[in-house]
Amino acid sequence: MALSVPKVHPLPPILAEWTDRSGDYFDRVQKTEPEYLVWSRFPVKVYVQPADQWSQTWVTLMTQAVNEWKAYFPLELVDRRDSADIRIDRASIPLRFPPVERVRFADVRFELYEQDAILQHRMIIRVQPNRPDLSMLAAARHELGHALGIWGHSSLETDVMYFSQVRTPPLISARDVNTLKRVYEQPTRLGW
Repeated sequence: MALSVPKVHPLPPILAEWTDRSGDYFDRVQKTEPEYLVWSRFPVKVYVQPADQWSQTWVTLMTQAVNEWKAYFPLELVDRRDSADIRIDRASIPLRFPPVERVRFADVRFELYEQDAILQHRMIIRVQPNRPDLSMLAAARHELGHALGIWGHSSLETDVMYFSQVRTPPLISARDVNTLKRVYEQPTRLGW
């Protein structure tokens, strides 16, 4: 796949209107192969794996996390897995041996593909069920931050993108939104 020259996309309207001066942690966001992981078509479509009779709470929590980010970024819940840009799946996260990092019960990965000669991506979030509700919600908030483009972590416990779970998980902070906005002001090869 031929990679285009990195260019900046227009900001999503919600981020374009966002103004706050409380700082960010953009310096901790990493570039990937296509530069920054930004979406260029809105709303970004999110699919939450449906519930069985035991997992309705999981679906409710995942949907709540999507709706919380929706206040800052254009997202749409969809019913079809194949039409989603971001998928949120119920899945156990396998332990790695030997353990080289902390135990995780949620993660996100991206896949690149080309459609109509345009470089695109999709995100797959896995959140382990059967955890305390607050932990599942915090994990979904955090992984959605990655899926929206914050490919890094904050060093402050008051940010959703703090690198580890904390006793009292924070809501999405102004610093999280400021960082997301800075990401979307960067050039990328995605969407071109």
